[in-house]
Amino acid sequence: MTKIIVKQVKSVINRPSDQKKTMIALGLRKIGSISEFEATPQILGMVRKVNHLVETKEL
Repeated sequence: MTKIIVKQVKSVINRPSDQKKTMIALGLRKIGSISEFEATPQILGMVRKVNHLVETKEL
């Protein structure tokens, strides 16, 4: 499978709690933090939910 890198670029302040929990589940806690994942349907769905807060890059 392909891997993706997810980087947080915006804050979760004043965001709905489900978006905050998704960011924590992705391992993103501060602006500039980076996580690497396999591109599974579950991870891609989580990234799609918070795509306005993150940048993604395929490896």
